[in-house]
This record gives sequence, C-alpha cells and structure tokens, in this order.
Amino acid sequence: MEEVYHIPAMLEPTLDGLQIREDGIYVDVTFGGGGHSRGIMERLGPNGRLYSFDQDADALRNAIDDPRWTFVHSNFRYLQNWMDYYGIRQVDGILADLGVSFHHFDSVERGFSFRFAAPLDMRLNQQQPTTAAQLLNTADEESLARVLYLYGELKNSRRLAERICRSRQTRPIETTDQLVSVLLRGGEPPMPMQTGTPIEVQPQQKKDLARAFQALRIELNDEMGALRELLLASRDLLAPGGRIAILTYHSLEDRLVKNFLRAGNIEGEIEKDFYGNVVSPFRLIEKGRTADADEVERNPRSRSAKLRVAASEQAHKTETHKRV
Repeated sequence: MEEVYHIPAMLEPTLDGLQIREDGIYVDVTFGGGGHSRGIMERLGPNGRLYSFDQDADALRNAIDDPRWTFVHSNFRYLQNWMDYYGIRQVDGILADLGVSFHHFDSVERGFSFRFAAPLDMRLNQQQPTTAAQLLNTADEESLARVLYLYGELKNSRRLAERICRSRQTRPIETTDQLVSVLLRGGEPPMPMQTGTPIEVQPQQKKDLARAFQALRIELNDEMGALRELLLASRDLLAPGGRIAILTYHSLEDRLVKNFLRAGNIEGEIEKDFYGNVVSPFRLIEKGRTADADEVERNPRSRSAKLRVAASEQAHKTETHKRV
C-alpha cells in the first residue's frame, strides 16, 4: 500500500482565505506532501510564482514539475533570507500548515510516534546533529520539566522529568519503547525492542504520551523559535492587501499566532489610537476556523487544526526587518 505523505487540513478554506491572484507571488513554507502548493499552482496564471519551503529532504519526492515553482530546502525561519536571495521584496500570500506530516508519524524509523518501537530521532531536518535521544539523556531535570510543562502542558512534568533522569542513570533512553516504559512506570529502562514492534499502551495513557512526545519534538526542532521568526518575516514581506493563512495544531502555537495576527507583534501587546481603536498591521479574516464533521470523518487528524487568516493593512516597509 502506497504511503500517504500528508493530507492537508481545510484545503479549500485555506486557499480561499489567501484570495490567490493569477499573477501573484506566493510562499508555502510547509511543503510536505505538496497538497497546498498544488492547490495554489492550480489557481495561478502563467505569470504567477510559488516558492515552497521544507527542511526535510524527503519532501523532494513530491516535487512539482512546473517552471513557476521553486523548492527551497530550508527551515521556514529563514524565509526573509531566501526571499532576499531570490530578489523578492514583497509577496501576495504566505501559507503555513504547522505541525508534523503524516509521513513523519508513519515513518517508524523516524521515532515521532509512540505506536511502534524505534530509535528516538524526531529530527525534522535529518542534517541536524542532535537527536531526541541525545537531548533526553543530556538535559538536566529542570530543563526537562520545563519542556514537558511548556510544550506538552503536562501538570505532572516535574515527576516525569525526575523519573527520566533517575532511569537514565542505569541505562540511556534511546528508543521510543524505552521512553514509554519510563514515562509510565519509571525504573530501569528495558532493553530496546526490535524496530517496528507495536507498543502496547492503555487508551487512557495515550493523551499524556502524545503530549510528552510532542514536547520533546518541539524542543528538539525549536519549532516555537522558528514560528516567531516566520511571523516577523511575514509581517514585513506581505504586500499591502497580501494575506497570510496559518493552520495550527496545539494551543501553544495557536495562541502565538492568534496574538500576533491580532496585535502585529510577538508579545501580543495591543496598541490603540487616540480614539481607542486597535492599531494593527493586519485585518483578521478567519479567527480560528475548524474542520467540519465531514472532513473530520475523512481525515481524523484534521480535528485539532485551526485556521487563521489575516490581510496586511500596512504599507510595505523595507527598513523594519534586519536583513542578514
């Protein structure tokens, strides 16, 4: 059976939100399976352009054979640098489908899921030197507790961090099955199971395990730091009237995107004019749309997605963003 690399959530609402112009310049900063990018290409005319980013070389298997399309093998945190490289000063739309592709969860050897035994890798960019196992076995207890609480929203983060640090003293935690065992039971990590072996867990245990794995992945790949840089670059790159559409999948990134699009700054600090009106470089279009019941039935993973769309209302500024 052929692997489904990724099914984009709310494809048509996302593309509609961008109001794609035939001759416009667009950026899909999360190419993945290419679903959103192909949707944009179908709406572009012969003079339109699309730049698609992905830091995972696996995404190249989904390349689009079209002279209007350019693949950028890079983390989207470098959006501004790459647009400078291509001589692009303004774009008409930016699309970001945050989170992780089906491909990453379903590629057992990448170690993103607790469903099967595998090396604890979790790198979105395979050229990155540090793996999740290395992070897990070298971070101090306070740092691990912070990561589990902040990125996994786990109320028992301190107990879990203490359990990890105590367990790794006898044997390094190097596989997903070992981590699951330590998180659930503590004690000495068991010998690793063969890669691909299903990991048996109780239904009530899955939510917290998913949160713990999510927290480790976000920290390892600095996903929140990359998102902040993307948002700042997007604010300065969007042409007046240009639109940004972002799909989020957990409350932390959604809160950051929501506050940024509302206020125009990372801190989410609202500025008001003399009359008390909110002053923002964006006009909100979609304020947290979710997938309808039919889509959730077809694609259960779309259940946690939220779509936010905003239009740029400020004149383009070339001096407000530091160019490297």
